[in-house]
Amino acid sequence: MKKQRAFILSGLIPALLLVLAFTYYPFLKGIVMAFQEYKLFDLRSVHFVGIDNFKAAFKDPKFIMALQNSGYWVVISLFFQFFLGLTLALLMKKQFRGRGIYQGFVFYSWALSGFLIGMIWKWMFNSQIGVINDLLLKLGIIEERIGFLSNPHWAMFSVIIANVWYGVAFFAIMLLAALQSVPSELYEAAVMDGASGVRKLWNVTLPYIMPTIIATTLLRAIWIFNDPTIIYGLTNGGPAGSTHILSSLMLDKIIYGGDYGAASAIGIIMIAILLLYTIFFLSVTKAEKAGEF
Repeated sequence: MKKQRAFILSGLIPALLLVLAFTYYPFLKGIVMAFQEYKLFDLRSVHFVGIDNFKAAFKDPKFIMALQNSGYWVVISLFFQFFLGLTLALLMKKQFRGRGIYQGFVFYSWALSGFLIGMIWKWMFNSQIGVINDLLLKLGIIEERIGFLSNPHWAMFSVIIANVWYGVAFFAIMLLAALQSVPSELYEAAVMDGASGVRKLWNVTLPYIMPTIIATTLLRAIWIFNDPTIIYGLTNGGPAGSTHILSSLMLDKIIYGGDYGAASAIGIIMIAILLLYTIFFLSVTKAEKAGEF
């Protein structure tokens, strides 16, 4: 028995060391750096500054804009990703010819990296050679080309469209799997009660898959909030910082300013926002009772 425990322990130790080295140490180091003046190009003057990095963040107009953009980015993206993903999942649940090929096309976007998605949409939104301007001109919707990514009024709208397209596949995959687990007996009982298609969706399907809906919307909101890759691929936060969200602004502080203290402070603020959001979301949705019939 002792030999078995020693064998299990010896197998776990490397994994524990890796988790400590690459997850918990950077996390704890980041918390410490958030309270330090820590610039890559001036490492000799690293010292504690209290909450100055947090004060500077909230006084920075770029941070305030990024905070507002993060709200638009998450709420609008999540709403349309879920709505379109649920619609596609309901359509793909039915048997039809070529269903497998159609599913492959729908799920394809989820296999690509966010940065690559950003580069593809950057070409599509291009004001000179982009296919979107060409289509709108030929359809007579616009009279002259629009600088979707160079105009601050259009840029945030454009990156959200790309993000919606990217995330629809995730909801379609997860919700389709949940829909296929709904027992047919529930639908048969609903039909015997004279329920219409809408009532079956509202009273049977959605309540049954509610645990999946809660889990996927919670996770997807966190991922959208944290993921700057599409924005970096499309606009790099421009023009004039108008498309920065908190995660892209944090990377901007590191890549272009080498300011790890300011970036860590933004990271801590992001963790606090996500923690509050998670507590609020789970309490409002009553996740522990979801799916009960």
